[in-house]
Amino acid sequence: MQLNELKDTDGATKSRKRVGHGIGSGLGKTAGRGHKGQKSRSGVAIKGFEGGQMPIHMRLPKRGFNKPNRLEFSEVNLDSVQKAIEAGKLDAKAVINVEALIGAGLVRRKLDGVRLLGRGALKAKATFEVAGATAGAIKAVEVAGGSVKVLRPAKVEPEAAEQDSKKTKKTAAKKK
Repeated sequence: MQLNELKDTDGATKSRKRVGHGIGSGLGKTAGRGHKGQKSRSGVAIKGFEGGQMPIHMRLPKRGFNKPNRLEFSEVNLDSVQKAIEAGKLDAKAVINVEALIGAGLVRRKLDGVRLLGRGALKAKATFEVAGATAGAIKAVEVAGGSVKVLRPAKVEPEAAEQDSKKTKKTAAKKK
């Protein structure tokens, strides 16, 4: 067999459909698109349109609620912390906080703080300073001989907000 004798097997390639090439081709005139209207033209976008009927995405009820001022936490599991300690990226003797976790590459950005999750096991005795932690994570750290200090997130100060609301109620009552 020579290079000039190479060819595809029968049926491997198919010639493209040449539309709009006369009556005899079977796809002349309207080129298989029917007659007139938006869909016969190029650039059609009628994805959710149901012919004037109310579309399904508008007929179905809305569900749930996303709190606009909710806190966003970066999450870290205990197994990934243990791997970082074993790899030498984290120092178990020092306090493990947001900056240390970012430096070790476990957290990408600070957001509103770090939340410690309890997946995996922690063998090293470590001290954590995080914005939040699950009960299982706290228990696992304490079993390993460490401690967890849960800091208040930077965004929310509930005591200050309560005091402000009490002051406004008192001033409103005095005006009456």
